[in-house]
Amino acid sequence: MSDLARILVAPLAWLAAFSAVYALSGLLCAGVGPSGTVLGWPARRVVLAAAFLAVVLMQGALLRLLYSARYGAPPGFTRTVSRVGGWVGLVASLWTLFPTLTTSACG
Repeated sequence: MSDLARILVAPLAWLAAFSAVYALSGLLCAGVGPSGTVLGWPARRVVLAAAFLAVVLMQGALLRLLYSARYGAPPGFTRTVSRVGGWVGLVASLWTLFPTLTTSACG
């Protein structure tokens, strides 16, 4: 993995995931997708919760890769910046996608 890829992977993954989850939210509000309930929860809320969980797990996996000996950068500037970027991606995902779990799904 190149140094540039190490530095940018987590923030770019957050950008893509943010766009995808809110596009999914829009589609669900437009009536595309499941309706009804799953174990007492609205199916749309379950789908958004699953998307949130998938994004957080993906960001956690990326962060773990950035700390690994095989994919992480050698000690120095790139290692520090890539790891900080990994944490930024994880925290940004939690912060910006959490409203999909706590607010009303539509309207």
